[in-house]
Amino acid sequence: MAKTFHRNYVLMHKNEPVAELELDEATVSISVIGQVYAERHVPVGVPVKKGKVDRAALNEWWRGRAIPASRDGIKEALLELNLSTTQKLLDKSLGLSLSDQYWIMPKGSTINWSSINFFENPFSDDVGNVLFGQGSSDAISLISPDNTSDGWLKKKWVIVSEKRCLVKGGSGATQQEPYNEVIASKIMERLGIPHVPYTLMEQEEYPYSVCENFITPQTELITAWYVMHTQQKPNHVSVYQHYVNCCEKLGISGIAGALDRMMVVDYLIANEDRHQNNFGVIRDAETLEWIGPAPIYDSGSSMWFSKPLGLIRADGKLTCKPFKPDHDEQIKLVTSFDWLDLSVLQGIEEELRDIFRGSLFVDEARCNALCTALRQRIERLEDIIRSQNPQAWLDDHRTDVKKNIAYSGLQDEEEEWER
Repeated sequence: MAKTFHRNYVLMHKNEPVAELELDEATVSISVIGQVYAERHVPVGVPVKKGKVDRAALNEWWRGRAIPASRDGIKEALLELNLSTTQKLLDKSLGLSLSDQYWIMPKGSTINWSSINFFENPFSDDVGNVLFGQGSSDAISLISPDNTSDGWLKKKWVIVSEKRCLVKGGSGATQQEPYNEVIASKIMERLGIPHVPYTLMEQEEYPYSVCENFITPQTELITAWYVMHTQQKPNHVSVYQHYVNCCEKLGISGIAGALDRMMVVDYLIANEDRHQNNFGVIRDAETLEWIGPAPIYDSGSSMWFSKPLGLIRADGKLTCKPFKPDHDEQIKLVTSFDWLDLSVLQGIEEELRDIFRGSLFVDEARCNALCTALRQRIERLEDIIRSQNPQAWLDDHRTDVKKNIAYSGLQDEEEEWER
């Protein structure tokens, strides 16, 4: 029987020792959890009972830091890196991430957070280049935050003018996801919704979206998935209400309003993949105080990105997440539309055309279809709002209509409007 080797580490939260760990060398999974030093700093959503950390839950959290096996091109990348699984990349860079402040310190080591974290220290481009199919030098360095990046699209972290930026590709024949990130940014900018801004870049004629990291050396992202694991969900409580309840229990404010804005945006752009790991909340990594909802990010799987031209329709069948399987049902969860002024989206189609202009992947016919479908989604949302509160809608629009009537001198129409 082959002998199993274990390596001893301390799970760290910045400079705070959290718990002693043993990692199985073959699987890089947590085989033993030893002394727990700081229960409050155990990752959110991982239960601690009578001073003992739930090993299965902590292992799930640890495995969740690895690049998913579904990542585009990952098989070829693993061959080049001479690794059997993405899990084996985790300890190569001590589990460091650019989304939070957790890492593993070899037991007995004297290294500290300030000397190794990726927020303030350089890192290798090798893993990112391999993940993008660009090859690398013979001596590959595995010291990279790309080892802990999630999602199925090709992506890599780069440093641009001292800023940590995420570069993310597209998929399929249309490579549409990078364009969609920029479109979503433009829509949210107009609507005044807190979001992560995305720009577009080209590399070897392929489009990529680029965004600056919105997490700092003092903060960290806790996704909805882990927030919802802080409490047991009763069977009679919906996923939406459970998330709201968990946030309220933790003392996180502004959740209902943030979800309203997220669901509105996802309705407009026909987002098909707002899963529980691409929205969440931000907390201070040192004080553990909750800062509030994270800005909206990762909106690329939208705008009929995987649909052929003939199926780009505002009323077509679309997948919906995270609270309902249908957008028309999910939008009913919005608690208030009082903040929403859809008139600011007039002319958004021209911005969309500018974004796609010159694309080798999205032709004019597809661009036209997307413009039409987006306009129709806006109109459908207007209809939904009007049907929920017709009097409020009339009050909001009466002044503008009267101004238009007076300007054109059509008094008969004014009388008809009053009737």
